[in-house]
Amino acid sequence: MNTYAEDDYLQLSGIQHFCFCRRQWALIHIEQQWADNLRTVEGEILHEHAHNDRFSEKRGDLLVVRGLAIHSAALGVSGVCDVVEFHASPEGVPLFHHRGTWLPTPVEYKRGSTKQTDADRLQLCGQGMCLEEMLACDVPKGYLFYGETRRREEVLFTEALRNQVREMLLEMHSYYNRRYTPKVKPSKSCNACSLKELCLPKLCGRRSAKTYIESNLQGEEP
Repeated sequence: MNTYAEDDYLQLSGIQHFCFCRRQWALIHIEQQWADNLRTVEGEILHEHAHNDRFSEKRGDLLVVRGLAIHSAALGVSGVCDVVEFHASPEGVPLFHHRGTWLPTPVEYKRGSTKQTDADRLQLCGQGMCLEEMLACDVPKGYLFYGETRRREEVLFTEALRNQVREMLLEMHSYYNRRYTPKVKPSKSCNACSLKELCLPKLCGRRSAKTYIESNLQGEEP
């Protein structure tokens, strides 16, 4: 099995950006462009509360760990889980400083409500696959917690979902290695994107956003 060096790891959170819009992902992760809007700020606040300085607590057969760093050499990604719940289980793995064996279940916190796309589910599945590689155990499912509905959504890590994660990450690595920013067709979803002004979708057939911005700063004609 081919593996990636740590220097080649991509951010696991980028899966959500990539699924929403490949160009958005490239602007953030390749061209290092970013802009906040209300949605991104609300999302950052929700994640800050979830991480809570890597706080952990144990309640009977449940161990809750926040802000757990994860990675996968097979997928070439690294990131941080909002919350990982370890449930006492004979199918689990031993944990340092804790008796028995424990089965990990990732929980990702998101603003808003459940989405029509698989963006959130793919990111969560990627977390599960990282945990499986790190802990050498099966992670069959995880949960998405949405701030608007205040409810959990169970996500089963099916083989179909896992294959989507693998295929998507292969494409992401290919773009990143070539430093390639894809072109896109403007759509209604562009209006909700925090990078709308930086992306300039109507001009993407002519120049990259980075080149356009740099030329404007230098006083050149676009």
